[in-house]
Amino acid sequence: MSGFALALPDPGKRLREQMIFADLELAQRLERAEGLSGAAYVEARARLEPFSGACWMSEAGAYAMFDGPESPVTQTFGLGIFEPLTPASLDRIEAFFFDKGAPANHETSPLANSGLWDLLPQRGYRPIEFTSVLYCDLRHHATGAPEPSNIEVSVSDANERELWATTAARGWAESLELVEILPNLMRTGASARGVTTFLARIDGLPIATAALNIQNNVAFLAGGATVPEARRKGAQRALLNARLRYAVGADCRIAAMGAAPGSTSQRNAEREGFRIAYTRTKWSRPPL
Repeated sequence: MSGFALALPDPGKRLREQMIFADLELAQRLERAEGLSGAAYVEARARLEPFSGACWMSEAGAYAMFDGPESPVTQTFGLGIFEPLTPASLDRIEAFFFDKGAPANHETSPLANSGLWDLLPQRGYRPIEFTSVLYCDLRHHATGAPEPSNIEVSVSDANERELWATTAARGWAESLELVEILPNLMRTGASARGVTTFLARIDGLPIATAALNIQNNVAFLAGGATVPEARRKGAQRALLNARLRYAVGADCRIAAMGAAPGSTSQRNAEREGFRIAYTRTKWSRPPL
C-alpha cells in the first residue's frame, strides 16, 4: 500500500532491553551491595568482639568500614560513585580512619565522578592494588564444564563454622601478610549477616571453601580457598556452580565477584559466563 510502512517486530529488542550493561547503574548496584557486605562484616566483628572497635559510617554515598588498622576490610566502597566527593566529605572519612590509627583506603570504580581523580592525588594518595569486578546475569547463566563427580559440595551450618574457617585459613596460608589474622577474618566473615558458607569435600575430608554474600539481591562470591594438597581438582568450579544455583534459588538477578586482573580466578569466572564490569583502583594514604 502506497505511503504506508509496516513496522515489523524486532526480535532482539526485548533481549537488549533486559540486558545488564556495564554502566553507571550497574556500578552503583555492585558498589552498594559490597558496601553493605562490609558493613555486615564489621557488625559481626563488633558483636563477636565488643572491644574491637569495629564500626562503619556512611558519607557522600560511600560506606567506610573499620576492622582494625591491619585488616583488609578497613576501607571504603562507593566513593564518588553516588555523588561527587568534596574536600569536606573526604576530611570526615579520613578522620574516621586516622583517629583510629588506620590508613585511609578506598576502592574506586573508574565510573566515579571525575573530581575524585584530582582530589585523591592532591591529598597524597597512591594506588596500591587493582581488582577486576566481574558480573553474571543469572537469568541467562548456564553451567559450563561438568563438575568432578568425586567432589561433594554442601552448605555448611553453624556447627561447621569453625571447620569452615580453619579450612579457609589453610587455603589462604600463602598470604603471609595476613597469616596471623586469617582464622579470625574467616570466622567473622562466616558469621556476618547475609553470608552463606559452602564446603567442598573429597571422601568426607574438607578440601575447599567458598562463601556467598547476598545484599540487595546481588550475590557476591567470595571466600574461595583450597588447601594446597587438593588444588587443580575442580573444587572451586564445583563451589562456584553450587553458589550460583543457590543465588538463583534466592531470586538474585546478578552474581558478582572480584579477582586480580588477568589472574586464574578471573579466567575461571569468564569461562563460567562472567563479564568484566570495570577494574577498581585501591588508593591508600597512611595515617597522619
